[in-house]
Amino acid sequence: MSRILIAVTHLLGAGHLTRAAALARAFAAAGHAVTLVSGGMPVALPRLDGVRLVQLPPLRIIGTAFTTLLDPDGVAVTAERLAARRDGLAAAFAEAAPDAVITELYPFGRRVLAPEFTALVEAVRAATPRPLLLASIRDILATPSHRDRIAATHARLAAYDAVLVHGDPGFLPLDASWPVVEELAPRLRYTGYVDEGEVVSTPGEPRSGIVVSGGSSAAGLPLQEAAVAAAALTPALSWRILVGRAVPEPAFAALREAAPPNAIVERARPDFRALLAGAALSVSQAGYNTVLDLLRSGSPAVLVPFEAGHETEQRLRAETLAAHGLARVLPEDALTAESLADAVRAAPPPGMPHAIACDGARRSVAIVEELLHAASPLPNRNEAGSIRRSPDFTPLTEALDRAADEGRRVALWWRDDDAVAHTPALDRLLALAARTGWPVALAAVPARAEPSLAARLADEAGIDCLVHGLAHADHAPPEARKAEFGPHRPLAALRADAAEALALARARLGPRLLPVLVPPWNRFAPDLPAILPGIGYRGLSAAAPVPPVPGLAQAHAAIDPVAWRSGGGLADPDGIVARAARAVAAGGPVGLLTHHLVQDEATWEFCARLLDHLADRAAKGRSPTISRAAALFANPPLPVSQAGPIFRGDPGASPPREDSTASG
Repeated sequence: MSRILIAVTHLLGAGHLTRAAALARAFAAAGHAVTLVSGGMPVALPRLDGVRLVQLPPLRIIGTAFTTLLDPDGVAVTAERLAARRDGLAAAFAEAAPDAVITELYPFGRRVLAPEFTALVEAVRAATPRPLLLASIRDILATPSHRDRIAATHARLAAYDAVLVHGDPGFLPLDASWPVVEELAPRLRYTGYVDEGEVVSTPGEPRSGIVVSGGSSAAGLPLQEAAVAAAALTPALSWRILVGRAVPEPAFAALREAAPPNAIVERARPDFRALLAGAALSVSQAGYNTVLDLLRSGSPAVLVPFEAGHETEQRLRAETLAAHGLARVLPEDALTAESLADAVRAAPPPGMPHAIACDGARRSVAIVEELLHAASPLPNRNEAGSIRRSPDFTPLTEALDRAADEGRRVALWWRDDDAVAHTPALDRLLALAARTGWPVALAAVPARAEPSLAARLADEAGIDCLVHGLAHADHAPPEARKAEFGPHRPLAALRADAAEALALARARLGPRLLPVLVPPWNRFAPDLPAILPGIGYRGLSAAAPVPPVPGLAQAHAAIDPVAWRSGGGLADPDGIVARAARAVAAGGPVGLLTHHLVQDEATWEFCARLLDHLADRAAKGRSPTISRAAALFANPPLPVSQAGPIFRGDPGASPPREDSTASG
């Protein structure tokens, strides 16, 4: 168990606090001790069991005047209140004694509150042992108009260990709204969108009515007023207009009074997502949480993004959704009763399926846990197990340099074996992949694959699945080395098992599956590769190449850090590096092989440092290229230069669905 402190101040709506509270609940559910420090106006937060909530003297603003801070009574904030906030934040830090501190939005925003956040950062840096310091930001940021403010933000980030970006880079990368300079890129950790709600989409069920919402602040009032007037212009349509609690009671009463018979005006409801799931159309702004409701409910949508005060966040998010066919956009400056009525009369955009990662709360926990693990020293051992030092990657670096000098681009990829279910070890593996920016191919055992495995991978980007035998069962004679597809069995039996394995894997793992066989224990009969294309396989992955087979791509994983012959644990690091260097010199794709279910702490730490080292080299444009299995086993395989992302923080797009030629 670790101790986590999250500091957040919401000023306009409650979106920042909602997201921070979701993270706090996720950390608490994972067994961590969590302190949530809130500096905005008090908001009723559900389900905070296990979370210690600290309320600082609250602040608020009017409209979008973010630099004019007010107290709850609307009076300009005093120096005494600001000092009390700093003292309260410092006291919360001292009492929590956290292992990790997360500042929500700062230093990318909340510059007006820099003194209190700076005091917190200084307390972190002075603490022994020093906690991790992390920034937490949404998918889109407001870029300052002055370059010196951007430079100041990047300078403040020098004290931070990482930035949790609560979005999906395959959908909307951070550099769409913020300049991601060379110093910032290695710190980014994409978590996916932070959502705790259930998927309530009901494909095929009839939908009816229009649901209008305007978020939690009063900024949605112009949209709600236009909706009431548009309802009067469309008497054949039914409207339900939901009004946030921040809209004053007189304005709410005026909306209800003006509503025509075909419109219901009521306060926002806790079953909002269920309402969307049954609606023929949603009309809303494009805030972070509202968009998540749309994505998870599958509701067709017309988006009227909030743009007052030169805000650009919602417009960018709305236009990105529209570009993916997931919404239609009505600009705020074009909003009238007539234009809104025309938008809802038009055929609504379909509620299309998507692969946008929406499991950001749980993934944030896994990433922070992995960072906490990585912050501890690596036990690198000699035969006596007494030496602690950092691994020396020089031989591997030199091998990669020689390849680059020869004009060879080395394709590196990562395979992990024996996946069967959602486990804490799998969470750690996926967090390591997200933190380092490496795609990972999971070799899953089809006959043992549980439904939780496919469910866990549903919102993950950059993950492919391979066919790890049938049941990972040993059929070798007692005196022989273990093998499921070994030469001791008739070829007809091997063919039948391989065909059954592919069929089971397709049924249980879905569209992430690549028809690539990974024989258990990396052992197989010499005649097996030749029959694989005829039963639907397009790839083979073991430990070393075999003679070419038409229609069968090969990419093998020779870098195995586990000392199997001595009972497990981390093998000699120098030997692992030397083996990797030899694989680079031999040519062809070079694979790292991990085993998330059995690795000890030293092996995890070594793998993390190796992945970081190679990703840093790839980010600088030198060999190697970090490749995705889906590219290596394409038909035909892609050239190395096209085989995958080569920079950190881009786990790649979702895998393509199998084409008809792979079905056999």
